[in-house]
Amino acid sequence: MIYQRIGYCDFGDKIIVRVSFRTVECIGPNPLDTKDFGPRGWVRLVRNTAGFETCVPRDLPPDLDFDGALVGALSTADRALGQLNGITRALPNPRLLIRSFIRREAVLSSRIEGTVASLTDLYLFEMNPERENDAPDVREVANYVRALDHGIERLRSASFSLSVLKELHAILLEGVRGSDRSPGAFRGRQNFISRTDRVQDATYIPPPHEHVLGLLEGLERFVNGPGELPLLIRLAMIHYQFEAIHPFEDGNGRVGRLLISILLDRERALPHPVLYLSAFFERHQRAYYNLLLKVSQEGDWNAWIGFFLRGVADQAIDAVERSRALFTLRDRWMAGCQKARASALLLKLIDLLFINPYVDVSHAAAELGVRPQSAQNNIDQLVSRGILGEITGQRRNRVYAAREIIRVLEANPAFDEPGSERSP
Repeated sequence: MIYQRIGYCDFGDKIIVRVSFRTVECIGPNPLDTKDFGPRGWVRLVRNTAGFETCVPRDLPPDLDFDGALVGALSTADRALGQLNGITRALPNPRLLIRSFIRREAVLSSRIEGTVASLTDLYLFEMNPERENDAPDVREVANYVRALDHGIERLRSASFSLSVLKELHAILLEGVRGSDRSPGAFRGRQNFISRTDRVQDATYIPPPHEHVLGLLEGLERFVNGPGELPLLIRLAMIHYQFEAIHPFEDGNGRVGRLLISILLDRERALPHPVLYLSAFFERHQRAYYNLLLKVSQEGDWNAWIGFFLRGVADQAIDAVERSRALFTLRDRWMAGCQKARASALLLKLIDLLFINPYVDVSHAAAELGVRPQSAQNNIDQLVSRGILGEITGQRRNRVYAAREIIRVLEANPAFDEPGSERSP
């Protein structure tokens, strides 16, 4: 953050700042290279009270040039979304996918911010939140899951509001890194975006804090306004605008990516929330940040929206293929057990593995509503069939994993570069 305490700021050798209780004076070169921000850029440069330029985004929507590339990208994304819509409606029990896909999104969105928690860490944490674990960031990822669940539920019964934004932010930062940075409150001081923690290396300085509320109110009106533009294009604009405002002291990237998923669900683009873009953004992180910046500097909306639409197409087809792989696996396991005239409890335990592929006796007993010995017997049957494997090597408090489910969820997609996407 730029201002750490009243009465003192130190920006290093190149910038000297004198702060009094009423005024802030900046002496030295502007941290932001204003030459990078051309007349067509989406932001206007506004000098803050410290005396240097900040970026204030204009009101949505921009005038778009619907050229052939943009129309083609939109058509491809819509087609892929339609295919995902179809397979989701045809699945016998989409609920089994939803939880796994949400958790995968939480891990990948948080990874963009530098966390090191894995999908396995998250599953094991959810089994026992008090356990000692080697991933200090896992609680941040678990908070993301909670925030996503909360946002989806809230916007199914209410319109988008700034209160929802603050609720999401408070959940994200509860009890984790950044919990001292005003969770659930819009920022009251200047921030900046930089590859280092030095303001003189800033590539983007968001609007002064006194502009934040007005800008967010404009965004709120756009989100709740008439949908004259295609939904996916509106979502690309909303994501850019939120990140350009950067309204919180910390957690803006995660809240911005949460909004995409929550608004997709609110608009009923799919019957169930199974499409998430963080995997695409994480895979193409440099392009993701560069194209957002190009909107600010050059007003290049088409490049950013085209990238966003490629992400929708990629992730929709990826979700189709993972869905098919998971339900093919389930069908194979179910058929084998039914052929052997397995009990209904064993079939229920298989379904539970698609919600969390890790299980122990206590959780199996609670979910199945049976005694621990009965739960152990059912687990042993799945071990004998090769569906579960014990992973602790312990005699007590054993944990079992359905490794084939985990492989499907953690598998990398077959494409890595924008432009090399598979056709829906």
